[in-house]
Amino acid sequence: MTDTFPRRFAATQRFTLGEPRNLTVSPDGQRVVFARSTGGDDPVNRLWMLDVVTGEEHLVVDPTSLASGDEADLPLQERARRERAREGAGGVVSFATDAEVTMAALALGGELVVANLLAGTARRLPTPLPVFDPRPDAAGTRVAYVSGSALAVAGLDGAHRVLLDGAATSDGATSDTVSWGSAEFIAAEEMGRQRGFWWSPDGRHLAVCRVDVAPVTVWWIADPARPERPPVAHRYPAAGTHNAAVSVHIVDVDQPGAPDGSHTVRLDIDHDLWPYVTQVSWAGVDEVLVTVQTRDQRRVAVLSGDPRTGATTLVADDTDERWVELVPGVPARLADGELVRVADRDGVRRLLVDDDPVTPLDLQVRSVVAVNGDTVTLQANPLDFPETLGMWQWRPDTGLTPVARDHGVITGAVGGSTVVTRTAVLDRHGAQIAVVGGHSIASFAEEPTVFPAPMLRRVGDAELPAAVLLPHRHDGSRLPVLLDPYGGPHAQRVVASRAAYLTSQWFADQGFAVVVTDGRGTPGRGAAWERAVWGDLATPVLDDQVRALHHLADEFDVFDLTRVAIRGWSFGGYLAALAVLQRPDVFHAAIAGAPVTDWRWYDTHYTERYLGHPDREPEAYERTSLIPLASRLQRPLLLIHGLADDNVVAAHTLALSSALLAAGRPHEVLPLSGVSHMTPQEVVAENLLRHQLEFLRRSLG
Repeated sequence: MTDTFPRRFAATQRFTLGEPRNLTVSPDGQRVVFARSTGGDDPVNRLWMLDVVTGEEHLVVDPTSLASGDEADLPLQERARRERAREGAGGVVSFATDAEVTMAALALGGELVVANLLAGTARRLPTPLPVFDPRPDAAGTRVAYVSGSALAVAGLDGAHRVLLDGAATSDGATSDTVSWGSAEFIAAEEMGRQRGFWWSPDGRHLAVCRVDVAPVTVWWIADPARPERPPVAHRYPAAGTHNAAVSVHIVDVDQPGAPDGSHTVRLDIDHDLWPYVTQVSWAGVDEVLVTVQTRDQRRVAVLSGDPRTGATTLVADDTDERWVELVPGVPARLADGELVRVADRDGVRRLLVDDDPVTPLDLQVRSVVAVNGDTVTLQANPLDFPETLGMWQWRPDTGLTPVARDHGVITGAVGGSTVVTRTAVLDRHGAQIAVVGGHSIASFAEEPTVFPAPMLRRVGDAELPAAVLLPHRHDGSRLPVLLDPYGGPHAQRVVASRAAYLTSQWFADQGFAVVVTDGRGTPGRGAAWERAVWGDLATPVLDDQVRALHHLADEFDVFDLTRVAIRGWSFGGYLAALAVLQRPDVFHAAIAGAPVTDWRWYDTHYTERYLGHPDREPEAYERTSLIPLASRLQRPLLLIHGLADDNVVAAHTLALSSALLAAGRPHEVLPLSGVSHMTPQEVVAENLLRHQLEFLRRSLG
């Protein structure tokens, strides 16, 4: 078989292998530390360092010669973290540094590795426990890490102590539901909080999350293809059910006391009012900032905690009649103590400094990259051009100034006066990673074998962002149309980056006119646009796809509206199935991958943000469920689902399939044994594209 696009797309993990990632810049701006594999078909990342002055790159950690463990030996927590982060690579996939970025700590196959970044050397540090999420203190003299339900600390001299252990209780019994230092499922999957412990600036204390999953319902995930294996117990908080109980504690690293946590200082948080802990950070040795959220997510507050007494003070409070959006990178304090956060003001997400908006009304803030001294580095997009993303800096004396703007998608990192950017644009392959005004960092990513040529449009009165892709060298004949959206909150498909359209262009080159549309609810267009889906994740989302299709058909006379299909994964899978069930007059076939079919079975934090609590808003769940629509199916429908998916569990597809069968509606189901939500297996990813193409050709003619 030839090396076709599906095969290379799978082997290179969407042509991302070999690209520099996880950029970290030292506070003096002299070093950039990053992970990168040796080529487009190499899934093992190494740790590298760039000398900003000379432009020389130095290999610091090579997992192939250092660690004795391998990917098969990963702790269960690391496997879960990678699934939450949609991480498919291996080797150095994450690392943490000391405050000056002179040393780094990381885990390889459950083993602790420490690296001297100045000397360019690395060594294994033996520990009696498997290592997950190791993080050095500010001085780089010791490393805290999680192992199972315990939080431990290791000195660089080999000394080792368990600080806290969830299995230990004050009465001498054991617990199998409590853990210290890890992020619970909801925090990692929906809040963007991947960690559960934080060093104080002086390295004397740790702020630690204690998580008790006892209230959370157990879901059992089995592998029917391996009946000899027991099912895996997964604590999954479905909409309307109980969440994990999370509290924040301060532990003295030198005098931790009993491992049950009885000697810690517990921060005073009313967890009945604030069940969600969304972010924790130190704002100095005497202050811990904790962001908390109500169950209905209509109120978010920042609490200032005293690490000595546990007392907390409310320092910021934000409310919204729909929901308050969480923004990465905040809260934080400037050097003079002013509080930095991001909130919706006047319909736009803006940077606030002590409650005063300091960014303009035409700029939507997406995240804060860093707060250093009196400088805030942020990522934002012009409100009228959400396809792009740029970097800005704000200072009290100079206000807001652009750091990097282009007609593309720019992300990056900052340290001191050094800014490193990753720039992806429409008119070239791959991303360019470079120090602003300085040296580039080499990328070894493979060049794709397709050449996306998306035509960006604004559609209709709502100016829906859309992209159209046609076959290269098309002769002008009529083409079947394939809609290729995601369509849901928190994700964009129409962006000014060529890599976003690789699979869309491949389908186009097989003989389709491909349409990608971001409708109401997607990011970047302001508060009203995002909140238009509140209470209904079905009607406005589907209406926008249909509206965009018909408007674009007026411009592109090659569209054959008698042959229209739609494909999608996750929320996109839900949208694809919804489309063919609700609008068979428009859609003639659908491919629904890992679809949510009833929102009562999806998690609390995501679902209740948009639909409310199912006990109080049952009608919102009824009008968005696919199950009651089963009898309406008139068109070919392919359902695809990984049986090991612990995010959108396979029960979603099985329930819809059962309802379709009961209604006498023919359909197809493709179960993927051992496959999770992100389908990382190369052979699966390759042949999924081929199978979908065959289904579309067979269904549309």
